[in-house]
Amino acid sequence: MTTQRKQYWLMKTEPEVFSIDNLAKLGRSPWDGVRSYQARNHMQAMRVGDLVLFYHSSTDDRGVVGLAQVAREAYPDHTQFDPKSKYFDKGAKKDAPRWFMVDVQFVEKFPKLLHLETMKADPHLADMLVVKRGMRLSVQPVELKHVRRILKQVGAHTPL
Repeated sequence: MTTQRKQYWLMKTEPEVFSIDNLAKLGRSPWDGVRSYQARNHMQAMRVGDLVLFYHSSTDDRGVVGLAQVAREAYPDHTQFDPKSKYFDKGAKKDAPRWFMVDVQFVEKFPKLLHLETMKADPHLADMLVVKRGMRLSVQPVELKHVRRILKQVGAHTPL
């Protein structure tokens, strides 16, 4: 029997919509509303226990603010079927859903934010997707070496 290797991810959210503090208060939450096929595919590849860099976007203080963990693997996003939801997709069918979500669990809010500009200036993070020009994907894979570097820079308490 082979063991699944832990994967690492970065998930972007607008703090006015859902922040690291919201996740800390709830403890665990579904990550719904993703409407990018590539981001959806990344969520379908996530496994329970994978670590997630929690990233605040669309704000002056853009950057990594905390750490979460995948608590439930991909399942159909119910908002695609709700006509009252801004994430409603009239083409989605319950027997053939288009959109999926995962549940994430709070692990840690970092002692300090690691700004995107700081990440861009760090040559050790140069090949990280989030720092590459034009990479706007809301869910993206991250290499272990990048996670280690970020955890060290922010003074994280969570060991890898």
